[in-house]
Amino acid sequence: MAIIEVHSLEDERLADYRDLTDHPLRTRFEDENSLMIVESKIALEVALEEGVEVVSLLVDERRLESCANLIERVGGDVPVYAMEHEAMSSLVGFKVTRGVLAACKRPQALSVHDVLARSRNLCVAEGLVDVSNMGALFRSAAALGVDGIIVSPECTNPLSRRAIRVSMGNVFRIPWAKAAGECWPASFFDELHGQGFATYALALEDDAVSLDDLALKLPEKRALFFGNEGVGLSRGVLDACDRHVIIPMARGVDSLNVAASSAVAFWELFAKR
Repeated sequence: MAIIEVHSLEDERLADYRDLTDHPLRTRFEDENSLMIVESKIALEVALEEGVEVVSLLVDERRLESCANLIERVGGDVPVYAMEHEAMSSLVGFKVTRGVLAACKRPQALSVHDVLARSRNLCVAEGLVDVSNMGALFRSAAALGVDGIIVSPECTNPLSRRAIRVSMGNVFRIPWAKAAGECWPASFFDELHGQGFATYALALEDDAVSLDDLALKLPEKRALFFGNEGVGLSRGVLDACDRHVIIPMARGVDSLNVAASSAVAFWELFAKR
């Protein structure tokens, strides 16, 4: 398809890209039939590998040559809009550094049952609200042996633009599902235990064992729980988990943020041979 040069910020063909920093749009779970925005060549390449359908592309005119293969890959039926750099940044509401954004159809949502059925090494996130942390969690999960991720009802959307970018597209590689509000956490734990999962909470509890405790590796199916950036895991989750686990620390440091702690835990319990 020929490149469509667009100069007006009011052009309705670019409505999907306007004001992408709006906080409610970044943090809520949008309707499953709405579009999502994929930012950066790397994330978009992964999305295409995983079968995500692209509706349109918006490319910084300075990056057209470097994006030529990507433009060819999305197919001739997909409109490709090109804008001057500063105008593109004004349109989306932030300084464009990755050079390309794509409006895409959302992948079909999985159920909690679907994710549990295909997982042995499971990650559960409760109340994560920072989109960068969510993206980092998915990137580490993809690299370090996680089979599936469950996010609690209060979590930020893994398909938000920034979470997708920070994950480098790995939100499309890891099966994940959002737990239902009325089932959290009691009914969710019933299903976990019914499918034979041992449940471990990463938390600074008095009875916590060290992450390198060999007994933690004995169960065939294990679920690791990570809590909110400020308050950690809820009391309901802490009480329902089989074990509480801590990462041994030095120099008086009591904890790591969720992006770092999840990577350490995934390596030790899922990926390490």
